[in-house]
Amino acid sequence: MKFPTRIFNNSCTLIDNIYIKTYRYDFSVRPLINGLSNHDAQIINLSNIFISIPRHIFSHTRKIDSSSVSKFTFLLSYENWEDVFLEKNVNIIFDNFLNTYLRIFYASFPVTKSQNSYKSKPWLTNGIRISYANKRKLYLTYRNSNDANHKKYYKKCCEISSTVIMAAKKVHYNKLLLKSNNKPKLLEHG
Repeated sequence: MKFPTRIFNNSCTLIDNIYIKTYRYDFSVRPLINGLSNHDAQIINLSNIFISIPRHIFSHTRKIDSSSVSKFTFLLSYENWEDVFLEKNVNIIFDNFLNTYLRIFYASFPVTKSQNSYKSKPWLTNGIRISYANKRKLYLTYRNSNDANHKKYYKKCCEISSTVIMAAKKVHYNKLLLKSNNKPKLLEHG
């Protein structure tokens, strides 16, 4: 920093530090004079931050299919519900019912942990990822500029990006619907 952060009477001192890898980031630091004390705040602006996306993540899911549903209904039908029906206190009845129900549910639909490649947005193609990165750079230029042409160009890129993303989502989800075994009647007639 090249400005004082504390000004008192006739003295100026630089008493705050910001530690950053200067070779890695494009940054600027400026004072924020708040007028509340003789100590001013500092604001750091990092221009080129890119967050890495993890390659593999773990997901926890319950496998619910026809055989597990059959097991669930079978176990429910053979459960002895005496502790629910013979109790007088409504709170204990509810607790007993919930405990029994959840025990059977957890036994029928166990949680499985699987390692998947990162695809929370499967419609997100490499071209759209590159477009996002370019749009981010363009935004940083637009944000730091007063030029009306930058604003107009950025807004146009946002419109194009939105259109491309909507089209990619539509294509992806239409493919999923075509592969689905559980199509709504509306889609079958349309």
